[in-house]
Amino acid sequence: MTQIAARLTATTMIGRMASVVSSRLADWPPEVVTLVLVGLALLLAWVLQGVAIRAVPRRLRLHRHGLDRLVQQARRPLFFGSVILMLGLVMPAAPLSPGAARLVGQGLRAAVVVLIGWTAILGIDLLTTRQLARHRDDIQNDPTARRHATQWQVLRRACHIITVLVTTAAALMAFPAVRAYGVSLLASAGAAGLVVGLAARPVLSNLIAGIQIAITQPLRIEDAVVINGQWGWIEEITATYVVVRIWNWQRMVVPLAWLLEQPFQNWTRDSSELIGTVHWHVDYTVPVDVLRQKLQDIVHANPLWSGKVVVLQVTHATAQTMELRALVSARNSGEAWDLRCAVREQMIAFLQSEYPQALPKQRLEISGGAAEALRTAA
Repeated sequence: MTQIAARLTATTMIGRMASVVSSRLADWPPEVVTLVLVGLALLLAWVLQGVAIRAVPRRLRLHRHGLDRLVQQARRPLFFGSVILMLGLVMPAAPLSPGAARLVGQGLRAAVVVLIGWTAILGIDLLTTRQLARHRDDIQNDPTARRHATQWQVLRRACHIITVLVTTAAALMAFPAVRAYGVSLLASAGAAGLVVGLAARPVLSNLIAGIQIAITQPLRIEDAVVINGQWGWIEEITATYVVVRIWNWQRMVVPLAWLLEQPFQNWTRDSSELIGTVHWHVDYTVPVDVLRQKLQDIVHANPLWSGKVVVLQVTHATAQTMELRALVSARNSGEAWDLRCAVREQMIAFLQSEYPQALPKQRLEISGGAAEALRTAA
């Protein structure tokens, strides 16, 4: 009760202060008096914001990082709310005409709606940041963390769009002229409504696709994917599009609605681990068992190997060479690529130094008179 009484006393004092200022400047033009009162409201709002920020002990903010982030992000909404409050207390003393006073009241009501929407978006961001902070930064090897990050990021952006749409509609409804226009437009349901519906269809379809991805999760943050022939990782999922980080550091932006309608490959949907393949074409004289043991040595000495799969097989035989295929496992797509390259290079170096005759070669058989002529010439 004491706090409520103190607040009522403070508001009464501010109203009286505005009335005193308005009476002292009664000989001035009404526009100037109004500007002076607006400046007074801004000054009081700045003071109120400073008092509210300093009310949170600095020591407590330093020990609780989440509280400090909340205070930093709340500065602008707090100042905006303080301005609305002070204008609501000061403007009744301004020498305004009835029409202007009514318009100011409508604008303040719309500003309150905007403040509520702004605060809702701030709360959504803080909640999402807190949830994402529970997992480590390196989420490429953790499918649960990728699923968690995808759900919260997509739902956050979808909530942003819905909040902005609802806030904008509610703020416009504070003005009778706009509200009447909106009601008449919805009642007519004519060509204008059809045009608006067609214009909003891509946005709504992408928004619905984003919610669908958040729920079903055909892809997640840091998934290794192949989309439209391009291989890369899912870097960001917004409410309307997906950003794919291609292996050469380029970025490919794909609309969500298009993505759900087209087939794509997801290499790490169930697990981040991958099995990489390496192929060689060698001569038939190569000792496969020796190469198999060498592959074991190469892979066991490489920290990129996940320790699960290492296999060397003869997968194909042509008239000139036979094809060897090595299977090696890695913890994620990036390490699988690097491991494949390392295995390929070291195996080629081993063949060059130990079995150079086993490298691919072309055979040529000469028979009949041509062979006899070559022997005679030699």
